[in-house]
Amino acid sequence: YNQSTEHIKQGGTRRGANMGILRVDHPDILEFITCKTDTKEITNFNISVAVTDTFMKAALNGEMYDLVNPRSGKVVRQLNAREVLHRIAQCAWRNGEPGLFFIDQANRTNPTPHYAMIEATNPCGEQPLLPYESCNLGSINLENHLTHTADGRYEIDWAHLERSIRTSVHFLDNVIDMNKYPIAAIEKCTKDNRKIGLGVMGFARMLFKLGVQYDSEAGVQRGEQVMKFIAEVGYDESRRMAEKRGVYPSWKGSRHEARGQRVRNSYVTTVAPTGTISMIADTSGGCEPEFSLIWFKNVMDGEHLPYVLDLFIETAKREGFWQEGLLDKILANHGSARGIPEIPERWQQVFATAHDIAPEWHVRMQAAFQNYTDSGVSKTINMPDTATADDVMAAYLMAYELGCKGITVYRDGSREEQVMNVGVSAKEKAAPATAAPSATTRITADKVMEQLVAAHAPGALPAKLERPTRVSGETIAINTSYGKMYLTINSLDGQPFETFATVAKAGGMIQADLECVCRLISLALRYRIPMHEITRQLIGIQDGNPYGVGANRVLSLWDAIAKALASYHPPEQRQESAAGVLAARPEGLPCPDCKSPLVHTENCEKCYGCGYSRCW
Repeated sequence: YNQSTEHIKQGGTRRGANMGILRVDHPDILEFITCKTDTKEITNFNISVAVTDTFMKAALNGEMYDLVNPRSGKVVRQLNAREVLHRIAQCAWRNGEPGLFFIDQANRTNPTPHYAMIEATNPCGEQPLLPYESCNLGSINLENHLTHTADGRYEIDWAHLERSIRTSVHFLDNVIDMNKYPIAAIEKCTKDNRKIGLGVMGFARMLFKLGVQYDSEAGVQRGEQVMKFIAEVGYDESRRMAEKRGVYPSWKGSRHEARGQRVRNSYVTTVAPTGTISMIADTSGGCEPEFSLIWFKNVMDGEHLPYVLDLFIETAKREGFWQEGLLDKILANHGSARGIPEIPERWQQVFATAHDIAPEWHVRMQAAFQNYTDSGVSKTINMPDTATADDVMAAYLMAYELGCKGITVYRDGSREEQVMNVGVSAKEKAAPATAAPSATTRITADKVMEQLVAAHAPGALPAKLERPTRVSGETIAINTSYGKMYLTINSLDGQPFETFATVAKAGGMIQADLECVCRLISLALRYRIPMHEITRQLIGIQDGNPYGVGANRVLSLWDAIAKALASYHPPEQRQESAAGVLAARPEGLPCPDCKSPLVHTENCEKCYGCGYSRCW
């Protein structure tokens, strides 16, 4: 399954995701617990252990428990529960996996036990599902549901939030009927139970604006208050819809029937991680705290994109403690405001980041949201690199006692490559401090230039050709994952002399990168560095967003430029391998917004030029 997922890409750019869950009483449980000790194996799976109440009680008491053959039902062995739980904690301490799934707790709140029992969750763990059920999730941006008070502060706009909840419940219910399902069993189970999962994102940003500390009683109470409101309004809307459309088909015999609740959906609320959509919405993810006030995200082959929390800068200026160099101090402080004397104590506490927060507060916040969430809550219990396996054990026990349905811990630095970091890895600690980000370098252009110069002449460079007032050339249109790129190659005396490139409606970093590379190429050409040396440095560069297939495949903007330049060579220099690379694949229909070709993927038409999408 892992290898199959490796070869099945979502739109050719994103791996699929799987969840592997094994019951703690399975005979192979010890092998399963350690199966991801090598993080380079089973890379397309998250793994969790489904622990039962019986196991947890045995672990608390230091007792033995049974391993049962799932086929025969016979006991095949006994293990010490506390030792097994400690082994799980040790593995999680080492690299964040496995997580725990409290399967009996999940089934206690299963609304349709007569239909089927819950066995596993989706890959992020927030959606315990019956066999063949599917996720149908939506998240409300809490940061956008605030209003200014007369004194310029913020408060929650409950009326606006209620409207968003009712609209979202209606929308998510519609999705169930309008969706196209891959197999009949998924369609039947999804429509029989009509689970929807309405959750949140932007909770941490909301607390920032409200001036409420995340790791405090007030923060936990605010989380519980918001989720309670979403649950109450969401169920009221589901009840209203049941009056018009009817209850969900498996309602007869359900816990809802037993309570006399006629509702349209068997689940209404879920708190998903919203990792990608929260970045698109420029807000914090799910119910998580901000990772850092300044951070870098590792994307596509080791590139680092910097992010700065603008809200902190706005607050610092409004409250009068902004000063030059403050961001550099925060970066040197691992992205945290706490402990920096120039920042008032109150705002040090309000602008809490994930690693400022003690693990017990992480667990308490998860439990606060879980209290009013039908399904599960996707949340990471962040721990400092000094945490021990016993600290992980303590978090497990606390999550179980507070009624969470699962728990995932992550100790800072326990994986060689984190998805997010604040700019200083273990390998970089001996290096000079990095300044706060002001711009982004997507490729190491200076190194490319150094290699070009070294390849051409170990000694002095020839004199640079001066640019005439007028030169001529041609412009080539190349289809890429970011839209159509227009590459202009001007020549002088029959030889390429300079390059310019632009991508349809692109801006920011993409256009800046193109300008950087084209300037370097032009400079190299004016120093008479042979074209084949330039293209050799650029051909094959990947950015994780390929376009086309076979010989027409374009691996990146830089790869496309190199192949276009190679095809521009005189016959004696032209590389046969570059022939025909500009044909690319046939264009789809033009994007209605930017006219770049639409790509059909994931049952949608998408434009990588401007972000337009249309789903069927």
